Amino acid sequence: MRINVNEADITSLDVDAIVNAANESLLGGGGVDGAIHRAAGAALLAACRALPEVRPGVRCPTGSARITPGFALPARFVIHTAGPIWHGGHRDEPTLLADCYTNVLNLARENGVRSLAFPAISAGVYGYPPAEAAAIAVKTVTEAPWRPEHVVFCTFGGAMTRIYEALLNAPTQSSLPHR
Repeated sequence: MRINVNEADITSLDVDAIVNAANESLLGGGGVDGAIHRAAGAALLAACRALPEVRPGVRCPTGSARITPGFALPARFVIHTAGPIWHGGHRDEPTLLADCYTNVLNLARENGVRSLAFPAISAGVYGYPPAEAAAIAVKTVTEAPWRPEHVVFCTFGGAMTRIYEALLNAPTQSSLPHR
C-alpha cells in the first residue's frame, strides 16, 4: 500500500473513491461535506435521499459508512461516514472514529476501490483534537486487514499536513511506503 499526504481540495482528486466527513442525515452540510455535495452536483443529494433512514433523519449513524456514485466528481464513488462529535473523549469517540475508517475500508473492498482519499474525519467543526484524530486514522488504516493499493490523507491546512507527515514518518511506521 502506498500512502500520501496531500494538501488539496478532496473533490479534485483523481482516485476511485473519496470519503465524505458527513453528518448522520447525509443531506449535506458545511466543510468537506458541503464541498463534496457542491462539486458532485444535485444527483449526489438525490442519491443520499434515496438511502434508507435507520431512524428518523439518520441514514448513516455515527461510525458507520454508506456509498454512492461520485456523479460529477473525478472519483467514481463517495463513501460517506459520520464521525463523532468531540465531547472530551468520554463518549467512546476514539472507538467511533476508528469505526468510521474501518467501515469505509470495508465498503471500499466490497466495491473494488483501489485508491481512496480520506479527509481528517471529525477534526473540523466536530472538534476532535487534530493530532488525536490523525493518529486514529493512521493506525486504523495501516493496521487494517485489507487496504487499497493507494491511500491519500487529504488535508486542507499546513498544520494538519505536518501532523499526518510526522505520524507516517514515525519509527513505528518506518516500514510503510508513503511518498
